[in-house]
Amino acid sequence: MVTFSQAFYTIKNNLAPIYGEREAAAIAHEVTLHITGKDKMERLMLKDQQLTDLQQRVYDASLQRLIAGEPMQYVIGSAWFMGKEYFVNKEVLIPRPETEELVDWIVTDHARSAAGLTILDIGTGSGCIPISLKSLIPEATVTSCDISTGAIETARLNAERLKTEIELIQLDFLNEELRNKLGIFNVIVSNPPYIPITDRDSLQPHVRDHEPGLALFVPGSDPLLFYKAIAIFGKEHLSPDGAIYCEMESTYAQECETLFKIEGFGTVTVKMDMHGNWRMLKATLA
Repeated sequence: MVTFSQAFYTIKNNLAPIYGEREAAAIAHEVTLHITGKDKMERLMLKDQQLTDLQQRVYDASLQRLIAGEPMQYVIGSAWFMGKEYFVNKEVLIPRPETEELVDWIVTDHARSAAGLTILDIGTGSGCIPISLKSLIPEATVTSCDISTGAIETARLNAERLKTEIELIQLDFLNEELRNKLGIFNVIVSNPPYIPITDRDSLQPHVRDHEPGLALFVPGSDPLLFYKAIAIFGKEHLSPDGAIYCEMESTYAQECETLFKIEGFGTVTVKMDMHGNWRMLKATLA
């Protein structure tokens, strides 16, 4: 059996060539915490303690998955978003810190006038966006849709675990007939796929080979496919005083802004994320 200290350093040393020293150490700390149930300080005090039989089996399996490039969040089965822990698996994208800023923007704009607020999230994934919005704006009615059965099931588990009531609908949003059955909303939010399948090989292997293609890639070569569908949908399904919020790839920020203006949205605002990338868009009809 390996010790707590050996487990940490073996993970770190194996991952350093893949992620670099700092990120490898952060991953090693998270995985050894998951395996042992002990935080960094406790493990330092117990550095020579050996793993139990069960911990050793989990460690061995986890190490192999990590070396193969599988993201740490899938290996431990969870990820944090806005202070809450979410169950994640290969059916859903791993929540990103940048998406927290999109949620913050919506909350800042709407929390003070939340009575009767209706929100639609397009592309449920783990449920981190709709669950966070419902948690932070309890008066709102939140609906979320996704084409993936696995994503809907994962989001339902997270909503139950986090005691949050949201409506989840399995739906192909690119199917105009199906999406037009949805109602009228004050807020429409989405972090949709925007990577053309032709660009697949340009992604980092741990993303390309492990995160769900349905959530990453647009069918075809048009990176704005979902944004066009959202804009067209919004003209009929957004309340007159409502707003659309989207996360986007900074490369396409100007094109997204132009797209919403061409589709008739009177005010379109593009915003940078914490890293200085043009990451978020807000569009209103007025």
